[in-house]
Amino acid sequence: MVPDSALARAQAGDEQAFSDLVAGYLRELHLHCYRILGSVADAEDVVQETLLAAWRGLGQYEGRASLRAWLYRIATNRCLNALRDNSRRPQRQPPRPPFDPPKPSRQGEPVWLDPIPDDLLDEIADRAQEPGAQYEAKETFALAFVAALQHLPPRQRAALLLRDALGFSSPEVAGMLEASEASVNSALQRARSTMATRLPGADRDRAPLPRSARERDLAARFASAYAADDIDAIVALLTDDAWYTMPPVTLEYQGPAAIGNFLRESASWRGQRKQRLIPTRANGQPAYACYLYDGQAPIFRAHGLIVLTLEGDRIRAITRFVDSSVLPRFGFPRTLPD
Repeated sequence: MVPDSALARAQAGDEQAFSDLVAGYLRELHLHCYRILGSVADAEDVVQETLLAAWRGLGQYEGRASLRAWLYRIATNRCLNALRDNSRRPQRQPPRPPFDPPKPSRQGEPVWLDPIPDDLLDEIADRAQEPGAQYEAKETFALAFVAALQHLPPRQRAALLLRDALGFSSPEVAGMLEASEASVNSALQRARSTMATRLPGADRDRAPLPRSARERDLAARFASAYAADDIDAIVALLTDDAWYTMPPVTLEYQGPAAIGNFLRESASWRGQRKQRLIPTRANGQPAYACYLYDGQAPIFRAHGLIVLTLEGDRIRAITRFVDSSVLPRFGFPRTLPD
């Protein structure tokens, strides 16, 4: 509940009172916007727009919905506006690998997706599950979940998150999206069907516990093999249906043989240049900042980020973010000394 005195002070123009009212919601609003937009930076911008709109509109807030629900309504609609604006701009062309890659298992649509540092997620993961939510909090920021969301139309994306991830009721979601309850339920049905085809089944072997010795051991074995270009050792760690993807690159490789062929071509392109991998965490999963030896100077240059999706004692997915601009968000420099 929002204290009446604090709300009254904020509505009277007390900026500190307003800051105190919304402070507890900022992190979760940022994550909500990230899941809709797939971009950490864009989510930050939308949260700032949300706060400005909330401050300007606070005089019209009557308390019929909770302050949290009111803020989510503003944030969600700002996200939908941002997606609509992006769709009207000239479409960016996804990059390609800097070598002639082997034929992919599948060529998908470009997915403009950022990884998010675990430092921004720990507080959210520890929150109690909201009543009515069908997904656990940790599931909703896993890379596979966020990537799958990007394949949904924007309003389906928003409805699924508000209802199934955050636990708002269908009437509440309808009010937030300014839609009928019937249209919200229809959007939810289509969104759930799409997500079911893109997420692993419940009967799959569960991943090791985050930060467990089992997880660290499997990730370290991968990192050691990757840095040494030991492709056979990497392949031995993969599930039979593992995927190697490089968002927003549209080339996707499935299965140990196809992934191995791609990695061998990549290793051939690098030649004798050494790699260095530094452990971190992204989207609740083990990850590595990648550095490649320059060759013209005694330094290693940032070379993207790898995020591992684990299953049992194997790796189910390797997601290679080729844009090195994500590394400063994880606290990594652009270069490392030899």
